[in-house]
Amino acid sequence: MERMYNFSPGPAALPTAVLEQARGELLDWQNTDLSVMEVSHRGKLFIELAAQSETTFRELLDIPEHYKVLFLQGGATLQFAAVPLNLAGPDDTADYVNTGNWSKKAAGEAERFLNVNVAADGVDRNYVTIPDPATWQVTDEAKYLHLAVNETVVGVEFHQVPEVSDAPLAADMSSTLLSRPVDINRFGLIYAGAQKNIGPAGITVVIVREDLLDRARLETPSVTNYRVMADADSMFNTPPTFAWYVAGLVFQWIKQEGGLAAMGERNQEKARKLYAGIDASGFYSNPVDHRCRSWMNVPFTLVDPKLDTEFLQKSAEAGLANLKGHRLVGGMRASIYNAMPEAGVDALLAFMADFEARHG
Repeated sequence: MERMYNFSPGPAALPTAVLEQARGELLDWQNTDLSVMEVSHRGKLFIELAAQSETTFRELLDIPEHYKVLFLQGGATLQFAAVPLNLAGPDDTADYVNTGNWSKKAAGEAERFLNVNVAADGVDRNYVTIPDPATWQVTDEAKYLHLAVNETVVGVEFHQVPEVSDAPLAADMSSTLLSRPVDINRFGLIYAGAQKNIGPAGITVVIVREDLLDRARLETPSVTNYRVMADADSMFNTPPTFAWYVAGLVFQWIKQEGGLAAMGERNQEKARKLYAGIDASGFYSNPVDHRCRSWMNVPFTLVDPKLDTEFLQKSAEAGLANLKGHRLVGGMRASIYNAMPEAGVDALLAFMADFEARHG
């Protein structure tokens, strides 16, 4: 069956091979004559699945032994609260760098639980660039420094990890984790909602350095307490078993495809192609500083916004789904996560060229 190229920012496309495997096992998983959605998370088979998925995930990212990997619920948005609750007290300070919608939301949530110092804010440039780290106003007593590594709305991404503070670096990597190699040792904490490169919505991955596990304040709810969840192997309560299962299939798929080095090369090439097509045109434009353009989310506008509706309609008819830009910025947005093949980017560029020829 011919499938649409899905440019959704999330829940995003999943690899076709993973969907086919999940379909094939849906009614009979591991010869149990049951669906994976129907078996106990306390049973031997699911515990083996959980352990294997963590092993593969660790291999992909080369996660050191002194980091714990947690598979949680609540999305990255819950982590906006969990991070300050786990890493700092109510009178403590944390540094936040605001580079767009998600980092602003994270800082806003954290303000309910501690003192937030906005070390840098890209508002004066309308969040189309990352403030120079040399200008960041970090605090000596900060318990951590928080970044959103990739802002999916405007398409701004950190391509290097800044060295500006001795505080542990806490990073929202929801839209970049597993898209390329990462030096885990540079971070105290990484969290990521699954629905970009990991799996279906419903599960959140947290990678946390062990020395940070015992900072949680007493009022931290157990299901958001990293120590509690680590000691229970992420099964303090019933986990999202189907999402965990599919995430495990994605981990295996990435490994079979050559690992994160191969993923990184593919993703960089897809982004290069798409930006080159936009930049070569007088009909399309992208405002983001070239030094921090996202590999994952490529927003672009048409020379005449009145053509947006027709562009979306015709692109969908051409098999290109979910290209509408975020409501905060309008225009178009192509999200090109791991599961988007290069052929999908080529198809989009061909459509864009044809649309420009007819309307430019």
